[in-house]
Amino acid sequence: MKITILEKQPGEEDEIIVKCDYIDEEITKLLNRFKTGRSKLTFYKNSQIILLDPAQILYFESVDDKVFAYTTDAVYESKLKLYMLEEELPASDFFRASKAVIVNLSKIESLSPAFGGRFEAVLKNDYKVIISRSYVSVLKEKLGL
Repeated sequence: MKITILEKQPGEEDEIIVKCDYIDEEITKLLNRFKTGRSKLTFYKNSQIILLDPAQILYFESVDDKVFAYTTDAVYESKLKLYMLEEELPASDFFRASKAVIVNLSKIESLSPAFGGRFEAVLKNDYKVIISRSYVSVLKEKLGL
């Protein structure tokens, strides 16, 4: 992907031009992010509304029909379902590890094979997340393995 930035003339409006063969999912997400200007996600903790940058999140987990976001020092609740978060999050940074977990790829310290074709990811807070075997091939592709 090539990015070109041009200086605008006085009086011109800011403009984004997208040249592509077709509009795929990644371009759609990028355009939506530009339109909404949302780079932070909304979470809840102790009756407070918390805005967090997705880069702060280690992983998301769905437990008993609730979705939680884990950072190095706290746990926050999200009103969004995992599939909705997956659409909001940058696909280059986040990865669906199982039906119940989305992991921030930049927060993975190490990976090791686990029983039954699964992988175990150790995150920067030393928490271990199991990568389901049905998602291992996608993980390998994202990491270039």
